[in-house]
Amino acid sequence: MKIKLIEPLVVKREYIEKLAKTLENMGHEFVYYDTKTTDIEEMKERSKDAEILMIANNPLPNEVIEAAKDLKMISVAFTGFDHVGSLAKERGITVCNAAGYANNAVAELVIGLALDLMRNISTCNDVIRDGGTIAGLIGNEIKGKTVGIVGTGRIGTMTAVLFKAFGCKLIGYDPYENQAAKDLGLEYVGIDDLMSKSDIVSLHLPVNDATKGFISREKLELMKETALMINCARGGVMDNNALAELLNEGKIAGAGLDVFDMEPPIPSDYPILSAKNTILTPHVAFASDESMETRAEITFDNVVKYVEGTPVNVVKL
Repeated sequence: MKIKLIEPLVVKREYIEKLAKTLENMGHEFVYYDTKTTDIEEMKERSKDAEILMIANNPLPNEVIEAAKDLKMISVAFTGFDHVGSLAKERGITVCNAAGYANNAVAELVIGLALDLMRNISTCNDVIRDGGTIAGLIGNEIKGKTVGIVGTGRIGTMTAVLFKAFGCKLIGYDPYENQAAKDLGLEYVGIDDLMSKSDIVSLHLPVNDATKGFISREKLELMKETALMINCARGGVMDNNALAELLNEGKIAGAGLDVFDMEPPIPSDYPILSAKNTILTPHVAFASDESMETRAEITFDNVVKYVEGTPVNVVKL
């Protein structure tokens, strides 16, 4: 089969070549493009004769899928797969993701954002460099706080593990209860109860028809004035404009966001950029040296398993 990795995976080329050896030894042809492009015509050219495509988080639009007439399988080096065009489903193309590669990385950034907001770390850094003092910078401890985990899949549950280590009370919402989360002591509650009782709300939902805008203004208005919102999942699951308004009105204490309604760069007039008490990062939660190597391994293993006839990590489109 002709297998093409059409964008870089943020690991050394030697590591890609090492992983590709397994496929080449099985008699398959492997082609690697180590530059990223969003040019549709260039993407078509890269993809046109592939039977298997490997991508990361660069959108794969329908025009590109249409041009790849022989395409049978797409291995996505990412947890989310909403950037794969709908034509993949229409054509019955198998799509596999790399779920699990960034569990630790994402959970650790959630903790980092919560610590920054509660202990004023970024603000303290600015103040000390400007000749300031401790005045007005008394923070709060995470220990003893109630943390609401919205979405208790693998990343949500890993986040719960870390918050438990800080001595937090765990509550969660998910249509499907996770025994591993319950074993941690997490109590499942309704979403309104979670929003109203939590000192920290951490979102871990995929974005789809059921979850888009799920954390609405009405749900945000249920939060305590002292509560924090953390979103390292998908920007589309929350009404970010409503969040910005509530932050500026002092009805929510702070927010740590790694995701938005669009990928960075963020337009200068995007309301959350000027909202009070926010720590913002440019969609980096998944990105660590360790997670990048893990996702490359999973992405290649998905292809190996597919060509062997035992596909894994197949997603429902």
